[in-house]
Amino acid sequence: MSDAESAVEGRGRLGDRLSGVAVALGCVLFLGGFVWGALLYQPYTVPTDSMDPTVAAGSRVLAQRVDGDEVRRGDVVVFQDAVWGSVPMVKRVVGVGGDTVACCDRQGRLTVNGKGVEEPYLRGRGRDSQEPFAATKVAEGKLFLLGDNRQASLDSRVHLEDRDHGAVPRSAVKGRVDAIAWPLGAFGTLPRADGFADMPGGTSRPGPLPLALTGVAVGAVLVLGGAAYGPIARRRAMSARRRPG
Repeated sequence: MSDAESAVEGRGRLGDRLSGVAVALGCVLFLGGFVWGALLYQPYTVPTDSMDPTVAAGSRVLAQRVDGDEVRRGDVVVFQDAVWGSVPMVKRVVGVGGDTVACCDRQGRLTVNGKGVEEPYLRGRGRDSQEPFAATKVAEGKLFLLGDNRQASLDSRVHLEDRDHGAVPRSAVKGRVDAIAWPLGAFGTLPRADGFADMPGGTSRPGPLPLALTGVAVGAVLVLGGAAYGPIARRRAMSARRRPG
């Protein structure tokens, strides 16, 4: 075998090795990202339009499995509580233990501890977006929950006369919604509730879903690219070997 043929053969073997490494690494990233996401997130279907327009009825959401103690103001959570019914519900946390929640201030905004909260995700603006209700103090270990569709949501306001003034135990939380998975036209992460960011404890940090999805996407590209590169490299090596010297 001539030096030229040996060089061509070497390039072919190198191409096969690179192809194998890319496919192996791609499989690790793809499966790792998928398994990681499956362990951390649980899909739920939103049963009503109470979170419209943020999440429409019938949408499929991905909720990070978190402990109720990790929930902060502004989070959209999945919870299940006997007072509210037998199916998991999706609402937004607007008050935590010790807060005084009321509506509305002069601008028609929800207030938490006397501070008006900007909520651009609501349907409508100002007083057109929500009905007034008297100030109520949230008991320790409880969460005050409202839907973003305040004009049509069955939420903590409906249960104000109940024990603990309509608040839900933190232990009732099943997960924190990070993203909409279906329909595809609405796919993406939920907007941040920055109106609560300056309050004690701030808002929750974004979950790891984007990182898991990135791992899946990069892994898929490496698997497909690596699988395609091997045959291409061999074909080029064969063509170079046949080319007159």
